Amino acid sequence: MLIRRQRHRPEPSGPYWKQRSWQTSAGFLALVVLVGVFVALTSDGDGGRAGAAPSAGPLTTATARDGRPKGCRTDDSAGDALPKSAPKDISWQALGIARVPVSASAGPTRTSGVMRWCFAHTPVGAALAATVIPSQMSGSGWRTITDQQVVAGSGRDLFAFQRSTVADVDSAAESGDTSTASYAGFAVTSYTGTDAGVRLLLRTGQGYASTVVLLRWSGGDWKVVPDDSGSLHTTVANVSGNTNGFVLWGV
Repeated sequence: MLIRRQRHRPEPSGPYWKQRSWQTSAGFLALVVLVGVFVALTSDGDGGRAGAAPSAGPLTTATARDGRPKGCRTDDSAGDALPKSAPKDISWQALGIARVPVSASAGPTRTSGVMRWCFAHTPVGAALAATVIPSQMSGSGWRTITDQQVVAGSGRDLFAFQRSTVADVDSAAESGDTSTASYAGFAVTSYTGTDAGVRLLLRTGQGYASTVVLLRWSGGDWKVVPDDSGSLHTTVANVSGNTNGFVLWGV
């Protein structure tokens, strides 16, 4: 009797911006963390972007009376309540080589040059920021995004150093890749109003995967908190079975 061996789907490994499908559809790039990079950043040499002053932008200018950057308005009426569904006004926009969900009420409600910003001070606003901010990193405006929308520190310096070694890709056509993957949903795993953890649900041709992005409310808007290795997210993991526990964007 012939016994057929079941073929197992390979587990995704490493950062999802290093997986080929996500190099195109989510705007993440293959960045390798090396011990030597940290040495270079902490040396007396120029060390890439380490110690560079933040570039001028809406998140470094004076804030309005309500603590938000001038001109930034969002619907924060949901407060700290964790969402059970996505906002009804979700639409999709091309962002470099990515396609991301946006909300007229929860953000990003403002565009300044290459940067999309102004997210609601709510769990949904944090989820949108966790999706949009890293997706801007593939293009030529990544330095501005890093300075304005990533929390300052050694993690940001390390990210900038690594990112500077990768070519800019500003559009899907420029990438030359036709891979299909998308942001499918999210789960807010922690929320205090000051800090948030958001697990992103990613849909690929092989099924679902997820990763966590940490954020901090700083300067009147959400910013991504990188880890000590310079990564903007945790290691990607397969999501087996159904999508229970996630709020779907309605792709």
